[in-house]
Amino acid sequence: MSTDEILSFDEAMEKYDPVLGFEVHVELNTKTKMFSSAPNVFGDEPNTNVNEVDLGMPGVLPVVNKTAVESSIKIGLALNCKIAESCRFARKNYFYPDTPKNFQTSQYDEPIAYDGYLDIELEDGTVFRVEIERAHMEEDAGKLTHMGGATGRIHGADFSLVDYNRAGVPLVEIVTKPIEGAGSRAPELAKAYVAAIREIVKNLGVSDARMERGNVRCDANVSLRPHGRERFGIRSETKNVNSLRAVEHAVRYEIQRHAAVLDSGNPVVQETRHWHEDTRTTTSGRPKSDADDYRYFPEPDLVPVVASREWVEELRATLPEPPAERRKRLKADWGYSDLEFRDVVNAGVLDEIEETIAAGASASVARKWWMGEIVGRAKAADVDPGQLGVSPATVVELSRMVEAGKINNKMASQVLDGVLAGEGTPEEIVEKRGLAVVSDDGPLLEAIDAALAAQPDVADRIRGGKVQAIGAIVGAVMKATRGQADAVRVRELILEKLGVTV
Repeated sequence: MSTDEILSFDEAMEKYDPVLGFEVHVELNTKTKMFSSAPNVFGDEPNTNVNEVDLGMPGVLPVVNKTAVESSIKIGLALNCKIAESCRFARKNYFYPDTPKNFQTSQYDEPIAYDGYLDIELEDGTVFRVEIERAHMEEDAGKLTHMGGATGRIHGADFSLVDYNRAGVPLVEIVTKPIEGAGSRAPELAKAYVAAIREIVKNLGVSDARMERGNVRCDANVSLRPHGRERFGIRSETKNVNSLRAVEHAVRYEIQRHAAVLDSGNPVVQETRHWHEDTRTTTSGRPKSDADDYRYFPEPDLVPVVASREWVEELRATLPEPPAERRKRLKADWGYSDLEFRDVVNAGVLDEIEETIAAGASASVARKWWMGEIVGRAKAADVDPGQLGVSPATVVELSRMVEAGKINNKMASQVLDGVLAGEGTPEEIVEKRGLAVVSDDGPLLEAIDAALAAQPDVADRIRGGKVQAIGAIVGAVMKATRGQADAVRVRELILEKLGVTV
């Protein structure tokens, strides 16, 4: 747990300007790995998707995955980058147990895509341009699992297990130029930027883009400088942040931590940091290396990658509708107001609503469910809505049960709770919990008689023409039937019984 001192965010903003930088790692969903024929599959048994190239055996030679190169070019084009006519791989030398070759095959001074930009829309509609330094190809490392400790990290662990299934999985690393001028909106911008990258690569179909699986991970760099100073401060890099909320919180925390360090008169240490979701704090990792510490040199076993202009233009022609244009189209198709649509985008449920509509719900019903029921539960659980465990098919099933009069909205909310608790399908939960709407006139009339007898003055007011008073009787009937009465039928029966015509 972190024991660092922090300043309040407002106080930090009064004294310092944040400068940001992001390195977003995107795992590509190719069938095989970047330089070998081993399968690129998530979730298989450890060390089953590996071969001699992934393990760095003596005498083996890598072969570049053409599909990964094409995906990298598509990402570069979507980020408004220039595509290099010729680029090459380099060896990034460092020792980690999950990197069996003792170097990572990456790109250094010759990336495949460079000098791009991405316009990021913040929650209030403000557009902030983020300059892209480069998007380069590389391979992922394996995965270490530390056993026996309380935190799941190497400190305090008894031993570590290594899984090389991920070693060699194709990656594209997207690196921004220093981002200045965000001010107090820096955390919001961080979240919006990573969300935009995730949206782009998912839209391109080049990555599954599931942050909880590590398909998209962000290294967030933060530094502070006093107002009015041009020189950048010392940066820290919070590694492998894998949710949008965490990116936002990590940047905010690091701004507060840096401000406290600078206020104390001590220098900020250039280092990597680990993010802890449970405490929303970071802790020190290791001193941050600069590029020359990695002793980059051209990869001798791979020839340069040549991207002819014809090939690049062929790939450009295959790009799908850009996300910004897609949003404009969906807003028009769904008939949402500017505010309604912005709320949907900011809540991160655009894809879920689109899939729910495609599954058979109306645009208004899909928005009502996701924004009214699911987003609130996701916030309470502190997860992204898409990670809550509610599928578009479930939403459609629930909405159809309400429309058919089998359950009412209150019951539907209870059924949704049951779905999240793992009790089964909506149909099964209605059966198990006995939640079907009571629409048979017999039980309803008994409840109505009891309610009218208990409130004769209300009955007189309704007969006297004050029909709005009927709400008190309807409410009493709903209470007596534990919310399971058909409210529309109850109102009709009350008016019939009292001889009132509306």
